[in-house]
Amino acid sequence: MTAGTLYGLGIGPGDPELITLKAHRILQAVPVIAYPAPEQGDSLARQIVAPHLPQGRMEIAIRMPLVVARFPAQEVYDAAALELGEHLQAGRDAAVLCEGDPFFYGSFMYLFGRMAEKFRVEVVPGVSSLTACAAVLGAPLAARNDVLTVVPAPLPEAEIAARLKDCDAAAIIKVGRHLDKVRRVLEDLGLSAKARYVEHATMAKQNVRTLDQVGADAAPYFSMILIHRRGEAWQ
Repeated sequence: MTAGTLYGLGIGPGDPELITLKAHRILQAVPVIAYPAPEQGDSLARQIVAPHLPQGRMEIAIRMPLVVARFPAQEVYDAAALELGEHLQAGRDAAVLCEGDPFFYGSFMYLFGRMAEKFRVEVVPGVSSLTACAAVLGAPLAARNDVLTVVPAPLPEAEIAARLKDCDAAAIIKVGRHLDKVRRVLEDLGLSAKARYVEHATMAKQNVRTLDQVGADAAPYFSMILIHRRGEAWQ
């Protein structure tokens, strides 16, 4: 018996219409669909593909603690790899849903690292949060020889400042509870006026605001700040 294929499906940043044709085709064909989910409640990844989800598929909710102190939850990924491996060994293809793109800070990488040496694994790229936020904000990321820097907001304040000090353009991701720290850095570097903020890009609750309109600790995890030193990339 031929083993099944594991697909890591990038399903885009939130708008169900931003799923690729390839991801949609695979979603319709595979008998097993898995997705990350919180320990309690619904899966955002499943909500995104809900309009495209066919009936009669076996679904696996990979439930994990979505807190920094326990992420990635190694034992959860170990168990998910075993469960998915049983389906693959039985000849059943399986797709794991990943918000945005699987290899741009995507949780699918933890399954990929466990399974790629044992099974055929195909990664289907998706529209990333980075490009989605740029489109929503009307802010081209970079031009010509600009260097784009991606900075995770959980980094220490001094490191964020060091990485932004001489950058051409930057995307600050995973803002969430780190907003005040990031805001201090931007003010110190004189970049506040060139910063654009968006939360839940392409989703129903999308919100574009200026930094001074966002209250202390009011930014959700799915928020991003884009900065270009020239103000506009095309200048």
